[in-house]
Amino acid sequence: MARSTDAIQRDIERTREQLSHTLDQLSSRVAPAALADEAKGKVRSVLEDPKVQLVLGGVAAGVVLIVAVGLRSKRNEKKQIREIQRLLANAR
Repeated sequence: MARSTDAIQRDIERTREQLSHTLDQLSSRVAPAALADEAKGKVRSVLEDPKVQLVLGGVAAGVVLIVAVGLRSKRNEKKQIREIQRLLANAR
């Protein structure tokens, strides 16, 4: 049995509305602000993990230690250079 033109027209309108709604949902999901918010949420959830916080704390402590050792080494090096310069000045 053939459908009436009115029924076909209603189906077309319903399909258009569904398609429009689907496109609106897709565009809101891929909006840059939505993607950024989603990424921020994922990063926050990872950073709230105690294991991750412990690892990051260890890394930070390691970096501080390396910087401190480097600064001390530079300070000792400068001290040695000044001492050599003093000895050389006294040797003349």
